[in-house]
Amino acid sequence: MSRIVAVAPVLGEHPQPQEAITRTLAPLVTGDAGRAALLRRLHRNSGVRRRHLVRPLEEYGSLGSLGAANAVFVSEGARMAERAARDALDAAGLQASEVDHVFATSVTGVAAPSLDVLVAERLGLRPDVRRTPSFGLGCAGGAAGLARVHDQLAGRPRDAALLISVELCSLTLQHRDDSTPNLVATGLFGDGGAAVVLVGDEHRLARPTAEPESRTATVLDTRSQLYPGTADDLGWLVRDTGFSIVLSARLPDLLRSHLLADVKGLLAEHGLAPTDVSTWVVHAGGPRVLDAVRDALGLAEADLRHSREHLADAGNLSSASVLHVLARTLGAAEAPPGSLAVLMAFGPGVSSELVLLRLEGRR
Repeated sequence: MSRIVAVAPVLGEHPQPQEAITRTLAPLVTGDAGRAALLRRLHRNSGVRRRHLVRPLEEYGSLGSLGAANAVFVSEGARMAERAARDALDAAGLQASEVDHVFATSVTGVAAPSLDVLVAERLGLRPDVRRTPSFGLGCAGGAAGLARVHDQLAGRPRDAALLISVELCSLTLQHRDDSTPNLVATGLFGDGGAAVVLVGDEHRLARPTAEPESRTATVLDTRSQLYPGTADDLGWLVRDTGFSIVLSARLPDLLRSHLLADVKGLLAEHGLAPTDVSTWVVHAGGPRVLDAVRDALGLAEADLRHSREHLADAGNLSSASVLHVLARTLGAAEAPPGSLAVLMAFGPGVSSELVLLRLEGRR
């Protein structure tokens, strides 16, 4: 097993209300009055009240190429990764030199050296730190990162690991593209990141301390699932103008069809059923995605409160969103210690990533 001992969410430094983003982006995306009206309607129905951008809103008119947008991703992404990592390490009471493994995930830009390398010296990570940079997991990356770090710590129970997610979704804006998927994306996605400190069950931070500081969670198990025949339903088309979204309208129906079996499969390994789970940590993919999860699992609307609130406050942050929802869940401390939670996110493939957690008290 592994223990989540700190979660640090961060957001872009330029918050804007949804209405201001709509006014600015509409003329960049389309010159057609009918498509502009559709854009405004999609933005109003997105469940998003504001988003936190990595650059001032007025600068997005000049970011029309892959090269220009990716240069901002490298510089601003590294700053965000460093900020999230420092916050998580401080919250955990861990020195950067004590980190043994870094898993970094993003799907909104490309960096080589990867972001974890760009921040390693700034943070004070050891030169021999193990690294796993990841691209392509999409919105599932935060959940998949927890799962893969858990796998690593199962074999190295005395180690400490740092998961870093950075997603600068605003940089993928496609100018003069009024396709419906792009109109949806311009109203849904925001900029943010998160860092999580996990330790193996023989690490000193896995043991309770006398002074309560922050709530933790134990990772009990994970499950990954690919849905056959869905590779064209979610992802990117990489063009000269940048990353153009692929977003199928049937994604909610795929979740309604498959998710319950995925959750039951994870829980059955432990002699559990969905009724044994008190807390659901759900990726804030959008209102239709959240509705599909609720319907598939028979959840109450209250079970999705943290996901809905995060969506309204920040939009969909791709891989970082589920980690933001996890931070809200641990901060609320509504469920008693020892109760179970299932964390879930969905990405290209189409794929689902599930993590079974036991909520602990404060360490």
